[in-house]
Amino acid sequence: MPGNIKLPNLHDVIQDVMGWTDSHLHAFMVQDCRYSDPYPDYDMDDDTLDERKAKLTDLVARPKDRFVYEYDFGDCWEHIVEVVSVGPPEKGMKYPVCLAGERDCPPEDCGGPWGYEDFLEAIRDPRHEEHKNYLEWIGGKFDPEAFDLKKINQRLKMTR
Repeated sequence: MPGNIKLPNLHDVIQDVMGWTDSHLHAFMVQDCRYSDPYPDYDMDDDTLDERKAKLTDLVARPKDRFVYEYDFGDCWEHIVEVVSVGPPEKGMKYPVCLAGERDCPPEDCGGPWGYEDFLEAIRDPRHEEHKNYLEWIGGKFDPEAFDLKKINQRLKMTR
């Protein structure tokens, strides 16, 4: 990820990696600062900074620096984002790029972390009352252990 990426573009990258559709509000939080898109129909805290005026290096600069990306304020998805390394761009590498990962991302609108647990329980148990409904909703199958690096990087190519 280039350090000079603007926060709205970083939001797009996270959405692509998660496989989500940018259907909800979001914010970036680092220490006492909150950055977000100035949503005209949503009463944001007066201390919220305009994310369009900030870039990643305004939030973090060194390895092990962290911040929180919150998505879907009703479902409360909170992601801790940590800097792994800082250095010059690798020659010939197109950014952003996903290097590795684990497990599939929760489906958007599944009800946050607590709803995701309910969703997993239901799809694993054919006798669960919501089993059929959830499988229809998700498109027939869902493997929470799957991770498709190629698919993620295909989505990221479209972000560039």
